[in-house]
Amino acid sequence: MEMSQYLEVFIEESKENLQTCNEQLLELEKSPDNLTIVNEIFRAAHTLKGMSATMGYEDLANLTHKMENVLDGIRNEKIFVSPEILDVVFKSVDDLEEMVLSIANGGDGKKDVTEVVTLLQAIENGESIPSSQSPAEKETAAAVSDKKDAAIKYEAFEQTVIEQSYEQGMHCFELSVSLREDCLLKAARVYMVFEVLEKIGEVIKSVPTVDKLEEEQFDQTFTVTIVTTESSTDIEKKVMKVSEVERVNVSEITPEIIQSQNTVHKVVEQKPDGKAVNTSVEEKPVKESKSSKESTRSTSSNKTIRVNIERLDILMNLFEELVIDRGRLEQISRDLDNPELNDTVERMTRISGDLQNIILNMRMVPVETVFNRFPRMVRQLARDLNKKINVEIIGAETELDRTVIDEIGDPLVHLIRNAIDHGIEKPEMRLKNGKAEEGTVKLIAYHSGNHVFIELEDDGAGINKQRVLEKAIQKGIVSEETASTLSDRQISELILASGFSTAEQISDISGRGVGLDVVKATIESLGGSITIDSTEGQGSLFSIQLPLTLSIISVMLVEIEKEKYAVPLSSIIETAIVKKDDIMKTHNQKVIDFRGKVVPLVFLEDVFEVPKESIEEEFYSTVIVRKGEKMAGLVVDSFIGQQEIVLKSLGNYLTDVFAISGATILGDGQVALIVDCNALIK
Repeated sequence: MEMSQYLEVFIEESKENLQTCNEQLLELEKSPDNLTIVNEIFRAAHTLKGMSATMGYEDLANLTHKMENVLDGIRNEKIFVSPEILDVVFKSVDDLEEMVLSIANGGDGKKDVTEVVTLLQAIENGESIPSSQSPAEKETAAAVSDKKDAAIKYEAFEQTVIEQSYEQGMHCFELSVSLREDCLLKAARVYMVFEVLEKIGEVIKSVPTVDKLEEEQFDQTFTVTIVTTESSTDIEKKVMKVSEVERVNVSEITPEIIQSQNTVHKVVEQKPDGKAVNTSVEEKPVKESKSSKESTRSTSSNKTIRVNIERLDILMNLFEELVIDRGRLEQISRDLDNPELNDTVERMTRISGDLQNIILNMRMVPVETVFNRFPRMVRQLARDLNKKINVEIIGAETELDRTVIDEIGDPLVHLIRNAIDHGIEKPEMRLKNGKAEEGTVKLIAYHSGNHVFIELEDDGAGINKQRVLEKAIQKGIVSEETASTLSDRQISELILASGFSTAEQISDISGRGVGLDVVKATIESLGGSITIDSTEGQGSLFSIQLPLTLSIISVMLVEIEKEKYAVPLSSIIETAIVKKDDIMKTHNQKVIDFRGKVVPLVFLEDVFEVPKESIEEEFYSTVIVRKGEKMAGLVVDSFIGQQEIVLKSLGNYLTDVFAISGATILGDGQVALIVDCNALIK
């Protein structure tokens, strides 16, 4: 039987079953006596085993069979759940995910799983198994025992930082630094090495982590990755000047080398212990409650079909062309004023509107598909950092366009790691500060108007604003004069600036700098924005605002001389007619008093250098727009009206056009540029 036609279905369903195993294992860890949970895991494993055997993936089927035997022993009360047993089962699921990912990337799904099979066999036979090490201990042990300086694995954001550095003409080097055997103050020598490196570049990663290095939890060798303009020879000479440094090995890391090391797809997330785990966002139906799950299983399966996202993209592109032609027909209908044509166009507009809603809804996916992988990740990181952390997920059923879902996963991973590593304090510190021993990280998603908001909140230490401000001034991100005028929120958001970082914040898990500017860039490329509110000692709130869909948007069409521009309705507060006499000046900037607030005016004809033909008027047509708490008044010649338009990219040759986010074709065949209000306000 030809199996290739079923491969895609096998991969998708395998991912779903493994996701179920991960979620239910986390529940089992909380309720080890709940056999209903064990049955759910067993059912998912049994399904995976059967599919794997049918498709001919024997290694996958054999490992699942061994895991299934342990689960069967637990549900028959022959084996009792313990943290050590759960760790082995979690490791089995990790290996299964790697094997499925290998198949998805064209591999054969084979992997050496002798170690985990031996442990599963021992559990099945009632033998005791050794207590597992935390990922941090494994990492430290690996750093001690492995003198061959194995290649560091970089997460997606670190790869992006390296790629951007190369584009700017910089280099990236891995330094393996070995201290002398008789070195007494290892932490001090590490500090001196970091001092040298910070003067010549930006440290983006260290193995072991900075915390471990400071506590001298390493043998004699540690590895540091640095972005710099210096040569490898100069770096080696400068580090060797630090006393008690015995040897420095410097090797250059290029984006090509990293890609060759990471043979798996970009949706593989690098975990702190060096294991690769699948963090791809798979499309699946919204989960039903446990009470209704069993009764609806047989009927719901017959009412769903899997559709390749590429087909939906093609359908969306065709509909976008239809929207452009619809606008053209509406224009012709208005010009001819034929009653029959008007009725037909009106009916077609109504039907195409319904069709648009259906197509957009087909592309909508619950953010649950992204959120589901975070509890497992938090569990691993909490163990790695010896912290107690509870994850709360609210609004997982909120839906987003699939295009946005695919892109938002990595920024959220980085923000969560950042919150866990630098936000949540260690248990003893929390108790000392009068907090509960267990920290809380909340992930909240909700709709508001034409936007979806995703909020990440932690009750940790918050952001040290004074420290951030000092570092921002030192790095030249803001001047001392500007710094004195910044609000608390603006100071917090300085950590999103490109190049912002502090030495003590460098770690293997996250950094309050490296990567956060990439988070911001990714979100803004999706037409969204990110804000930060933080109270020192109480916690931080990262709020991400995203559009519901990226391709069809509602705009206000305006005219400047003979040119037409589109302003997205999502940015507009209202339109106003401003008298020339009401315009004031402050700090050489024209402003108006808008409902008790001073709002700066932006003359679009000056921004876009439109040739002036008309004489200056006594009244100005103004569009009041907002980004967060900031507002601006865009001065135009006249308002045309509201319209739904198709957002088209300007292409690769016009990527850096200021304050223009794209273009659209109007009903009369003209091209209208779409104004980027965020850029103008900024």
